[in-house]
Amino acid sequence: MTTTTFTPRVFSGIKPSGGLTLGNYLGAIKRFVGIQGQMETIYCVVDLHAITVWQDPAELANMTREVAAGYLAAGLDPTQSILFNQSQVAAHAELGWIFNCVARVGWMNRMTQFKDKAGANAEQVSLGLYAYPSLMAADILLYHATHVPVGDDQKQHVELTRDIATKFNHDFKTDFFPLTEPVIEGPAMRIMNLRDGTKKMSKSGESDMERINMTDDADLIAKKFKKAKTDPEPLPETIDGLAERPEARNLVDIYAALDDQTPESVIAEYAGAGWGKFKPALADLAVAKLSPISSEMARLMNDPAEIDRILGDGAEKARAIAEPILQKTYDIVGLLRS
Repeated sequence: MTTTTFTPRVFSGIKPSGGLTLGNYLGAIKRFVGIQGQMETIYCVVDLHAITVWQDPAELANMTREVAAGYLAAGLDPTQSILFNQSQVAAHAELGWIFNCVARVGWMNRMTQFKDKAGANAEQVSLGLYAYPSLMAADILLYHATHVPVGDDQKQHVELTRDIATKFNHDFKTDFFPLTEPVIEGPAMRIMNLRDGTKKMSKSGESDMERINMTDDADLIAKKFKKAKTDPEPLPETIDGLAERPEARNLVDIYAALDDQTPESVIAEYAGAGWGKFKPALADLAVAKLSPISSEMARLMNDPAEIDRILGDGAEKARAIAEPILQKTYDIVGLLRS
């Protein structure tokens, strides 16, 4: 069997369920923008994934536009990257079904995110919530994506994508799908709660003060950082001194990611400083970086027709790449699609 050389191509997506937070920005969108121009980049609002749990239809449409606005406001250029929402490209669902037939139940049973989301109610959740990792694999492999920027909590899904590609290629004696590589880098890929540094920052947290929303204005951003939970000790001389200080480590990581530094360089600059110095500096930095994004998001959300136009154009470009790959998949499997 010959070895196929695949065009370097990035794919990633964000689910439109709840508002965008600082975690989405630093862990995903900021990185997506940074990759533009280095290789082909395809970014998706994965609205089919959102309906694995019930969504209010009007709110789902609004959140899909808000995620798109977040991408655009953060600097994603639709002339350099493809930006679209998943449900406009039917090939995602078609390839997802084929991969349902390739993936094994045992693989799905090992998916830790399903266990976390279903909890004790696993018998009552939707089949979609159980099987969505194979749709995620289809999202990626439909474009022969070679790289997927993900947080640590999504690495298992990229590993499953590689397993599905490997089994498909083996079963059909082909080298059609690439073994996609997860790209995990940077100091703050997992942004934690501003009130509890042991919990991930979440859109669904009880208090709005736990998180920075991408729609927060300058005053609210500053207020949240200044009120963020810390401990009584000043910042240490070395990064190792943060090992048992989750809230302190989280704020240092956030500063580093916003300022394109390493946590070590932040500690070198602020070693021995108290929170009365560090938190205002972090607040000022966050306002400078984030408030222009929230302002632009507000402008875009006031023009939903423009967002829909951009998503529609992106979907057309996405279909042009996806359709030949899906057709070849049907041919390999022996399905008479056309």
